[in-house]
Amino acid sequence: MTTIKDIAKVAGVSVTTVSRALNGYSDVSEKTRKKIIEISKELNYSPNILARGLVMNKSKTIGLLVSGFNKESVKDNFTFEVLSGINQCAAETDYDLVLFNTNSTKQREKTYAQLCRERRVDGVILQGIKTDDPYLQEVVESSIPCVLIDIPIQTEHVGYVSTDNSLGAEKAVRHLLELGHRNIAMVNGHDFAYVSEERLKGFKKAVSDAGIPGREEWIVNGDFKEYEAEKAVFELLKIHPCITAIFCASDLMAFGAIKAAARLNLSVPEDLSVVGYDDILLAGYVSPSLTTIAQNREMLGFHAARLLMDMLNKDSQPAHLLLETELKVRKSTAPVKHGD
Repeated sequence: MTTIKDIAKVAGVSVTTVSRALNGYSDVSEKTRKKIIEISKELNYSPNILARGLVMNKSKTIGLLVSGFNKESVKDNFTFEVLSGINQCAAETDYDLVLFNTNSTKQREKTYAQLCRERRVDGVILQGIKTDDPYLQEVVESSIPCVLIDIPIQTEHVGYVSTDNSLGAEKAVRHLLELGHRNIAMVNGHDFAYVSEERLKGFKKAVSDAGIPGREEWIVNGDFKEYEAEKAVFELLKIHPCITAIFCASDLMAFGAIKAAARLNLSVPEDLSVVGYDDILLAGYVSPSLTTIAQNREMLGFHAARLLMDMLNKDSQPAHLLLETELKVRKSTAPVKHGD
C-alpha cells in the first residue's frame, strides 16, 4: 500500500509537505501541490481517512440520531425517507453518514455528548425527540453542531428544519369545510410533540375562521399510533355520533379512525370523512385511499443535511427552514350527507 512517505520520496519533498499539500493547506505552492497530487494518482495512493480525521480533529462524518425508533416506525417510513434525503445531500459532498438510535435506557447510561463522541460525528441531525426529552436540553447546551427536525430551537450551534404544520392542518380542515362539514373532530398526536401543537393550532384556526364554536371534547390524542387512534375514535363516535368528519394528525392515526368507523358500521366517506397527515406510501393504497396533507420527508432530510454542512464548513450560522405542504384529495372524503 502506498504511503505519503513513498510520495515524498518520488517527489523529493518532505513527508510534511506531502501531507499539507494533500490536505489543502495554503502554505504549499500550487506547482508543488499539482506535482504531489499527480504522483499520488500515479502511485494509486488512498488516504487513511481515520488517521486524517485524528490529525485534523474532524471525522467528515455526520450522524442521524433517531429517538424512539421501533417496529411501529416502519409503517410510516418517516425515518427512512428522512435518511434518504440526508444521504442524497451527503453523496454530493465528502461527508459520510451514520445512523444511530437512542431511547430512555440509553440516555440514562450515556450523555448526548458521549454518544456523539463514540460515533465520531462532526455534527448531528436529530429526529423524533420529544419536547420533554432530557437530551433536548443537552443538545441546546452542547457545542456540537446540530439540526433539529420538527423542533423550532435555534441557538449558536443549533438550527432546525420543519414543514408548516399549522398551515397544513388548516388546509385539511378547510377541505372538510368546503365539503359542507361543520361537525369536525380531531385526533392529535401527543402533548410532547411540537408538530402536535402546530397542527392543533391550525385546526382551531380553521374552525374559528369558519365561525364554528370550538368543541374541546371533540379533540382526542392517538399518540401517533394506529391502535391508539382506533380506540380513541371508537369511543368518541359512540358518545358523539353527530361528528361527520375527522382530521387526524398522522396517516397512521387516520387508518385507525377508519377502522373505528367500520366497527361502528359507519362507511367512509359516506358517513364519515377522514383526512390524514404525512402522505405515507400506504395512503394511496388503502381502501378507501386516504385524503391527506403531504409533506416531503426526503426534502426535510436533504435540507437538514445542507444546513448542517453549511454550519460545519462555516458557510453560515445556524438557520431555520420551513417547508410547504400539499393537500392530496383522494377517496376518504366526500360532501356531508344532506341533513347532517
